[in-house]
Amino acid sequence: MQQGPGAVAPGGGDRVAAIAAAKTWARIEGEGETALLGTMVDAAYALAEAFTGQVLIAREIVVVRPASPWWGAIGVAPVTGVARVRGVPADGAAFDLPVEGYAIDIDAEGDAWLRVTQPGAGGRVEVTLTAGIAADWASLPPPIAQGIVHLAADRFMARDRDLPPPAAVAALWRPFRRMRLSSRRRASA
Repeated sequence: MQQGPGAVAPGGGDRVAAIAAAKTWARIEGEGETALLGTMVDAAYALAEAFTGQVLIAREIVVVRPASPWWGAIGVAPVTGVARVRGVPADGAAFDLPVEGYAIDIDAEGDAWLRVTQPGAGGRVEVTLTAGIAADWASLPPPIAQGIVHLAADRFMARDRDLPPPAAVAALWRPFRRMRLSSRRRASA
């Protein structure tokens, strides 16, 4: 899996908005420490995605998995759309699978399921999808955004001390946490 939860920091305007919110929370004026605070925001955002097990701000993600005739969870959530499914042979270039060669189902929880019935020469498949809770920083659920801001500002202000992160951050994120105790399976239809 590439660019799944916790692997990518917010970009562009989303990052600028997150840094501005953290500066306000930490009562930082001026631009002198913006780069350091940006690093703290990136780390807090990645931790929020890893903690919740979800992609927060929508982005395109590429997942490579074995081609199988059995339904299998793609492992990124919440999926909002699938753009492309390609076969990946052991040798040679990847190729687009015909639409009748695979099936995709996105369930109510945003989990995407895939099965490949006609893999051709591809022993693996590459799925390009879009996933994310929100379209941008402004539309993130407030508890998630507040937890990121709080954690980034706290780490910034406590950078010279070895203190645990505030418990309030986990309390803000916990309702959004997706946990899997075992691999999910689905009956073949």
